[in-house]
Amino acid sequence: MKHTDIDRINELYHKSKSVGLTEAEAAEQKRLRREYVLAIRRNLRGELNNISIENEDGSITNLGEKYGKKYSGN
Repeated sequence: MKHTDIDRINELYHKSKSVGLTEAEAAEQKRLRREYVLAIRRNLRGELNNISIENEDGSITNLGEKYGKKYSGN
């Protein structure tokens, strides 16, 4: 997500608290927030898919290969 989109989310939030939003602005705010949450989820899933653990027997288990890659993006 672009920094300008995050700035717009913040701008719409402050406007909603001061003077309120038009229907179009409220719809834009909802869309931008949904995109932001999806971006955070994708980022987190990517991080989690790159975690490996060392087992007691010394073998390495890649948790992304074992449990990950199941995320559909929703």
